[in-house]
Amino acid sequence: MKKLRAVPGREPQVSDLLDHAKPARVLAEVRGLFRAWYPAAGFRPVAKAFGLTRRLYLGRFPGYGPCRVEYHDLYHTFQVFSATARLLDGLRLSGRSLSAEAAANLLLAALLHDAGYIQDAADREGTGAKFTKTHVDRSAVFVRREAEAFGLAPARSAAVGRIILGTDLARPWAGIAFADPEEAFVASVLAAADLLGQMSDRAYLERLLFLYYEFREAGIEGYATAFDVLKKTAGFYALVKARLDGPLGGASSFARLHFAKRFGLDADLYRQAIDRQMAYLEGIMADDKTNFRRKLHRLDLEGIERERA
Repeated sequence: MKKLRAVPGREPQVSDLLDHAKPARVLAEVRGLFRAWYPAAGFRPVAKAFGLTRRLYLGRFPGYGPCRVEYHDLYHTFQVFSATARLLDGLRLSGRSLSAEAAANLLLAALLHDAGYIQDAADREGTGAKFTKTHVDRSAVFVRREAEAFGLAPARSAAVGRIILGTDLARPWAGIAFADPEEAFVASVLAAADLLGQMSDRAYLERLLFLYYEFREAGIEGYATAFDVLKKTAGFYALVKARLDGPLGGASSFARLHFAKRFGLDADLYRQAIDRQMAYLEGIMADDKTNFRRKLHRLDLEGIERERA
């Protein structure tokens, strides 16, 4: 794992730990965390799935086109994959046991939780954003349909699919038919990692522009402009906190144990990053004189919008 380097003038941040644009580093970190608790053989299905997931998103998986959405992309998948591994490490540090197969299933589900955005090769209409409302179910179906390619027995692919269902914000948690309490717990870890991974990204507010384009294509009401996404994000975070601390059973708390043990930091870097994002967002909302694009510098938002005009 990467050693944390102190940056003069600011506190350590989760973005300092890993570059999610570098697949080899992402895989190495997750492998290292897994092997701290389990035999190396247990990680083989995950390593295989990692390579196949990359091929899927790049359009090199038979029967499918490349990922054509820009928010729920491979970068996002890697964010969630690493966040999941960190929570897994934290839960083991807490003294909670989890079988090697359940841990591997958790990581498999992290890799494939948004596969439902990928279009069939023959589908050239629009992008996978049109599946926004159904992408979680599509992801679960993908895992079962392509189980043989991923080397998963039918029962195992079904388990991974059920874990993925927990990431659906619109689905009542109590309505998911998990096989047993361990599977439900594993699903809560993935659901927490999905939220923490994306919202802690240093360019999260800028990347919301891509989410706006996905919502617009999906026909989701209430998002007439890119600014509408920003306006609703503060309220969304209130729902996120309630979900993290409610139905998900506080699974996000395992992050603090991970950062304390692996980096010597008694802090939840994910929550800290999200709190900074929300504080900055409040400042943007309070300033009605400046175009919000001028306050978001980590992506060229105006350039992106010009290209789409």
